[in-house]
Amino acid sequence: MGKYSDDAKKLLEYVGGKQNISAVTHCMTRMRFVLADPEKADVAKIEALKSVKGTFTQAGQFQVIIGNDVFAFYNEFTSVSGIEGVSKEEVKQEAKGNMNPVQKAVANIAEIFAPLIPAIIVGGLILGFRNIIGEIRFMNGGTETLIEVSQFWAGVHSFLWLIGEAIFHFLPVGITWSVTKKMGTTQILGIVLGLTLVSPQLLNAYAMAPGVEVPVWNFGFFTMQMVGYQAQVIPAILAGFVLVYLEKFFKKITPQAISMIVVPFLSLVLAVIAAHAVLGPVGWAVGSWVSKVVYAGLTSSFRWLFATVFGFIYAPLVITGLHHMTNAIDLQLMAEFGGTMLWPMIALSNIAQGSAVLGMIYLQKHNEEAKQISIPACISCYLGVTEPAIFGVNLKRGFPFISAMIGSAIAATVSVGSNVMANSIGVGGIPGILSIQPQYMGRFAVCMLITMVVPFVLTVVVGKKKDVR
Repeated sequence: MGKYSDDAKKLLEYVGGKQNISAVTHCMTRMRFVLADPEKADVAKIEALKSVKGTFTQAGQFQVIIGNDVFAFYNEFTSVSGIEGVSKEEVKQEAKGNMNPVQKAVANIAEIFAPLIPAIIVGGLILGFRNIIGEIRFMNGGTETLIEVSQFWAGVHSFLWLIGEAIFHFLPVGITWSVTKKMGTTQILGIVLGLTLVSPQLLNAYAMAPGVEVPVWNFGFFTMQMVGYQAQVIPAILAGFVLVYLEKFFKKITPQAISMIVVPFLSLVLAVIAAHAVLGPVGWAVGSWVSKVVYAGLTSSFRWLFATVFGFIYAPLVITGLHHMTNAIDLQLMAEFGGTMLWPMIALSNIAQGSAVLGMIYLQKHNEEAKQISIPACISCYLGVTEPAIFGVNLKRGFPFISAMIGSAIAATVSVGSNVMANSIGVGGIPGILSIQPQYMGRFAVCMLITMVVPFVLTVVVGKKKDVR
């Protein structure tokens, strides 16, 4: 009899039994179900289980928060249920049957960027560190930077750009690879396509000075500009999907005997032509338009309103899954303006949710059962993983969630009002300060303090009135 056998049996019953489970898997903290009829799940009984810290439905999946012991729980669940688990990718595909078209589009975008996030976070930290040692004058009475007085640190500064350039300038390679991986087509073709978007023989569009003559490929009756799409998101996504659908099309119509030669050749050549002749210029224009609209919202005379609204609604966006859309916008802002003012607000929202949980820990300091859920949730939230805090603690009571939203809105307004900018996407919690551009770190620290104090105080004040213990 395992530690979680009883709860596993009850969970099986409460989700509607074996016949109601289309697929099941787990992630770092959650059991993830695709249910044939989600209405059959008895949420109240599930959340009353001792092992369960909360539930929510997202991206067509019914997710049950277990915590760090989810792997052991999952093993016992599959044992008592007789259901063989599947991979997360298979669950995602199964879950799409429960989604509307908008949810499917958001899920597809999220799945493209999810494999890239670790590299982007590393790149952001590297750029932040390079800025600290290369831009901040804190040596010799504030007159010199660290790289100006130390050959070692000058070498480190130069060497780290090797990684930063690989991550950001060659981002289209990662995107086109991820598109082909997600769509189940030939991944090496995606990589090659991405490389053609950032080839050294192309003129780097970000290095073009006004009036510079742009080289072209001359085909006699038409020409194509030899311009690269370094750090660009939308051209790479468009090119990746064109390659995918070309490959699928040619596989359908090509005889098996010559498929190995014809399909990759025609798919890749036509995709590269389309990318440089049409998709690249159009995608660049669309990406620039989106980033400029968002940047205008962040820098206009109404930026306080934009920031307040975004800071307030970001946590609810997490519940719906729409927050994944911000990754593409952040990357486009980084490409166009050398940084993003959007991502700092996201990190602040995460911290605010953790601070609301901290308020609940204070209110329930004598409730050992509650602390078993809230303490790990608070720690993970401060480190950028918000689901245990949002679904396991804050939404259950309601007022902690609203308190965090208010604190996030205030901090976001201050952040944008003081022009805080991040080098890139980073760790979405307290460590996120390492991704902030050095000149703004002090201002971001003030915003962090706001997200720690305001949600905590509001949660404690309201909680005492409601006699939460």
